[in-house]
This record gives sequence, C-alpha cells and structure tokens, in this order.
Amino acid sequence: MKPELESLQLLKNDKKQRFELQKNGHIAFIDFEEKEHLIALVHTEAPEELQGTGTAIALVEKTLQHIEKSGKKVMPYCPFVFAYIKKHPEWKHLVSEKFPGYEQL
Repeated sequence: MKPELESLQLLKNDKKQRFELQKNGHIAFIDFEEKEHLIALVHTEAPEELQGTGTAIALVEKTLQHIEKSGKKVMPYCPFVFAYIKKHPEWKHLVSEKFPGYEQL
C-alpha cells in the first residue's frame, strides 16, 4: 500500500453493505454480504478520479485486515479481490475452504 494511503480510515457501511475508503472527496467501495462467520466480497468499484492512485488496492488490503481482526472468513467473489489474494498468498488463510475457487489461489 502506498504510504500516503495508510492513514485513510476504512468505513464498514452496514446500511449500504459495503466497505468504503474516501480520498479527495471520492469514495471507493467493496460491496459485501455478511453471514455469521463469512463475509462475501462481491464487487469493487473506484470512481474514475481515483483510478491509478492505488486507492482500490488500499481498500482491499484494509478490508482484508478488518476481516482478519473480526475472525471471519472471506469469500472473494469479486474478481479484483480474488486477483489480489492470488497475487498476495499471505491472505489465502482468510479465504473459506468452501469458496469455489479456493484451489486456484
């Protein structure tokens, strides 16, 4: 994560069911669905103004850190999150073994 993004605070917006990261007045987010012991990450979106800034990657990292602290497992249905975990296998321990693409990580 870029050092200038480390200070940004992740917001878990339960009302909208998404994790949010705000930068320069713009919000990048990951839609989620939460069950008792699982959080499914289904879609990541960053506005055009934040593309290429590393904000989406910071959002994924901060979201995974949050899930790790919660003790839950993740179902990375979002292709962006899946690709990030595949590239950074240190996060694979958070993925539920029931996730259909688990063996591909």
